[in-house]
Amino acid sequence: MRRNLVAGNWKMNGARAFAATLCADIAAGLSPRATVGDTDSSTPAAANSAADSAVDAIADSAADSTTAAPVAEIVICPPHVLIAGVVDALAGSAIQVGAQDVDAADDGAFTGQTSARMLADAGCGYVIVGHSERRALYAESDELAARKAVAALAFGLRPILCVGETRAQREAGDTEAVLGRQVDALLAALDGVDAKAQATRTEIVIAYEPVWAIGTGLTATPAQAQDAHHFIRARLAAFDARLADCRIVYGGSMKPGNAAGLLAQPDIDGGLIGGASLNAADFLAICKAATVAAAAGAVTGDAAGAVAGAAKNAGAGATTASTAAPATAA
Repeated sequence: MRRNLVAGNWKMNGARAFAATLCADIAAGLSPRATVGDTDSSTPAAANSAADSAVDAIADSAADSTTAAPVAEIVICPPHVLIAGVVDALAGSAIQVGAQDVDAADDGAFTGQTSARMLADAGCGYVIVGHSERRALYAESDELAARKAVAALAFGLRPILCVGETRAQREAGDTEAVLGRQVDALLAALDGVDAKAQATRTEIVIAYEPVWAIGTGLTATPAQAQDAHHFIRARLAAFDARLADCRIVYGGSMKPGNAAGLLAQPDIDGGLIGGASLNAADFLAICKAATVAAAAGAVTGDAAGAVAGAAKNAGAGATTASTAAPATAA
């Protein structure tokens, strides 16, 4: 079973004191029986109650099953200069640390760059590659993003490869063509790697980030997101059946108010979270929604219904849902 993943991308935000406080709040909020609003008194009480009910449903379902309910994997990706401090702040917790970018080269005369070897040595377990902002602002190509993903695998990092279409591409009906091109670049890069990297290819995470939904107030509907995720998974599986087990997370402005609906989709395995990851209460609400969604997929009968209902209530109570996306076909 694929384990849900929630990765917070801080982008170019934060300083050491901010990072220490936010990490402490998130770690405390993810402790057993923690309330979503423990770190922020402005979070509505209804959201706290719903989220606590969800966590209780998970625990109750696990107690009645021979298999414990799965817990979502949590990753924080701060700016490079804050990685060491975040690693220290999260020591002893189950939260992993990732980076926001990596160079495709192992080492050499590349001023200002950071290699996968360095990130692994600094304590990172994940790295984001090919984010839409790097593609748009720094002209990174599909091929370069794919090379970075392969470089990460070589040093034991799990790459989170971002793919997604612009609004113009969606409205032109080119969503699948764009996603196919971006995924195919990764598959071509994987086809030429050594046996060690081949063996770890299922560690790759794909983040579907509809570019038109990032920072715009728009978000893909659950059905739109599911269609894109399903297409990506089928494309991966056609190349290598094992890649069907890769996690595919949603990266288009997931928030507490829309997380439950998105995470309930069968091919959505978590989220790559931007702005909401800078607020402990919002990030915790999404983390708990991901854990609830994972549990809903692991239990059956009345217990599954209770967990799914709790997840829906938790997501609806935390934050008002974002404006839905244009319904243009993919």
